[in-house]
Amino acid sequence: MTLKNLRKDNYPEWYQNVVSESEMAENSASPGCMVIKSWGYGIWERIRDIMDEKFKETDHENYYFPMFIPLSFFQKEADHVEGFAKEMAIVTHSKLENRDGKLTPSSPLEEPLIVRPTSETIIADSFSKWIKSYRDLPVLVNQWANVVRWEMRPRLFLRTREFLWQEGHTAHAILKEAEEETVKMLEVYREVAEKYLAMPVLVGKKPEHEKFPGAVDTYCIEAMMQDGKALQAGTSHFLGQNFAKSANITFVNKNNQPEYAYTTSWGVSTRLIGGLIMTHADDEGMNVPPAIAPYQVVILPLIKNEADAQKINEYVEKLRTALKSKMPLGSKIRIKVDARDKKPADKFWEWSKKGAPIIVEVGLRDIESNSLMVRERLKINTPASKEAVGFDEFVNGIEARLQNIQDEMFAKAKARLEENVRTDITTPEEFKAYFANSNEWIEDNCQGKVAFVRGKWCAEPESEEILKAMKITIRCIPFDQSNTKGKCLLTGKDATMDVIYARSY
Repeated sequence: MTLKNLRKDNYPEWYQNVVSESEMAENSASPGCMVIKSWGYGIWERIRDIMDEKFKETDHENYYFPMFIPLSFFQKEADHVEGFAKEMAIVTHSKLENRDGKLTPSSPLEEPLIVRPTSETIIADSFSKWIKSYRDLPVLVNQWANVVRWEMRPRLFLRTREFLWQEGHTAHAILKEAEEETVKMLEVYREVAEKYLAMPVLVGKKPEHEKFPGAVDTYCIEAMMQDGKALQAGTSHFLGQNFAKSANITFVNKNNQPEYAYTTSWGVSTRLIGGLIMTHADDEGMNVPPAIAPYQVVILPLIKNEADAQKINEYVEKLRTALKSKMPLGSKIRIKVDARDKKPADKFWEWSKKGAPIIVEVGLRDIESNSLMVRERLKINTPASKEAVGFDEFVNGIEARLQNIQDEMFAKAKARLEENVRTDITTPEEFKAYFANSNEWIEDNCQGKVAFVRGKWCAEPESEEILKAMKITIRCIPFDQSNTKGKCLLTGKDATMDVIYARSY
């Protein structure tokens, strides 16, 4: 079965095939875990570097905290531990002994250690030691790390038992300042998703039953995948004084009175790469936006014999040197010369499946005409998929060419999102009929049947049971409320709140 047929008939299998054929990751011998290969990790490095720069621009500093957290730290925050209890991995012994040829755990720990599912509790413990006065605030911390959550249905990048992420944690003297921090970092996530990943998102607040365990408020960015399902692409949490009280994060305020600090946390993970795949991959494999592509231009020397090698290699080096001075999309251009002893056609399809934005072929004829054979991944299998471009024209136009690819990828994904958020469903009967439809596929022309619904919600407890029965979630309460009256799409009761309903990953 081709990727094209898979994308329509078996979307989950299509996804796994794209990950495999683009050589981004593979399943590990360690159950539920993945090996992130160089192309996938290169994309993560680009996301990490872009975000890290933005964090530092907003005065956050990088720290590192232990991955082993005492169980008692979680027990101090009842809501928090309940939210993660089913996903926690626990260390109970400190070593193994060889007993009759069989390794057996020995030396039980005095207190079990949780393998980091998230770091609010242990970072709060450090904050309680560092913060004594209002003069010590705010504390603005970020950590790049791995986390472990015992996922029972793993899927590469989307849900694995170990994954990579960043988690920001801050403490503030003033409630309003902490609330503003929460929204500010959500905006950083939105900008990175849309500007760099070319992945449009909806921004809003999570309903009470969907918020982060222990949080006062949770905010999120939600993206639409090609099958119409939602992917939570990033979250930011206002924790109020909940964690400060459990960890005793207190300070002496300006009135010389003791007070609990207000804290926040926010994070994104390698799950973004899963979202990237389901936003941009197609029937030929992966398609990576130039802003985060590990290599933006891949050069393939077409060397048929040793006599041609020197001339072609010199021309390739001339091209690479000329491109090095360019700064497309605000950063130094990333170039790969693939000089492996493999057939040019095989190398071309390898890089096409990886989703390299531009592939340039250089042979003797190109040198003689002072030109290049240029292929854009976005135009593959179209009449414009291959074009001869003059050397100087290509070099001088590389910045505009990459920007155009970036813009086109975002525009296509944005059209898919905007044209598949239904706003004309106004009754519970219409709502149930809509989501009863089994056709989850959204064609490239954005004429899909099942995706997002924007409609009213009454927030009554009975509505949550209806959601569970339908296997639908409320993705967010959008910031841009219409402030109109209508009927809750779940209960039929009067409601004014707009929410986004969808199936989700």
